[in-house]
Amino acid sequence: MKIKILIPVYNDWQSVSELLDNIDLSLANVGHEISVLVMNDASNHDRVDNDKTFENIISIKILNMKKNQGHARCIATGLKYIYEKEDFDYVIPMDGDGEDRPEEIKEFINQIENSSGKPIVGKRVKRSEGLFFKICYEFHKFFTLTFTGKSIKFGNFTCLPKTTVEKMVNEKATWNSFSGSLTKVEKDFIEIPSIRGDRYFGPSKMSFYNLIKHSLSIISVFRKIFLIRSSLFIILYILLIKSNASIITAIPLVFLLIAVYAISNLALRENMEEFDKALSNINDIDKIK
Repeated sequence: MKIKILIPVYNDWQSVSELLDNIDLSLANVGHEISVLVMNDASNHDRVDNDKTFENIISIKILNMKKNQGHARCIATGLKYIYEKEDFDYVIPMDGDGEDRPEEIKEFINQIENSSGKPIVGKRVKRSEGLFFKICYEFHKFFTLTFTGKSIKFGNFTCLPKTTVEKMVNEKATWNSFSGSLTKVEKDFIEIPSIRGDRYFGPSKMSFYNLIKHSLSIISVFRKIFLIRSSLFIILYILLIKSNASIITAIPLVFLLIAVYAISNLALRENMEEFDKALSNINDIDKIK
């Protein structure tokens, strides 16, 4: 079986070098052809080359982008490249900073035999961030569930069969949100517990602002459901507070209207024409193994 590991990176080469070492160590005696595709999202820091001899990874390619597109589109471009240019059975996208733990890759692979061709997702059961971020993350999950009806407890760290990759590269939502698109194109998943690891180097790039954007991007994939539910909420809330209307009681409505505006703008990122041309943003390809 041929498995591609897809890793997006922007400047964090030291972490990617460490990750490649740990992936290679974790895949001893795995019994499948494992290769790695690193998506360089137009980094402006010099690459840290890894001189190690890899024992279990059969090939490593680095696709260098001409211009920075952001995390979601970097992964989308990688999926499209693998689907159109590579021979594969499964793709495992993962972050390059160590927060997606390489030792869990083997758990994905072990589940493939019993997955019946379904995508396998890493259900996040524990996070390494501080208390404030964990509270915000729980609110993100609650808000997403409330306004879309979708309980999304996974990120990029998944194991996708070729049939799912085909669906995702033909779905414009993939250009906007990975987990939102996957939830849209597939209704049934195999879940395995995934513990969020610590970054190898430097602070996390998932700030409060980025978490909000991530949450709203997912919701924008299901914007029709969101608009229906938010409209019902507004009507019911106005009926509830009409006798006690004030600036304070209007605050939830203001926040919801801001969310509607932001989600409408994020929905514009779903551009299939741009997605179809994604591979034209590849400048060159480096083969380091």
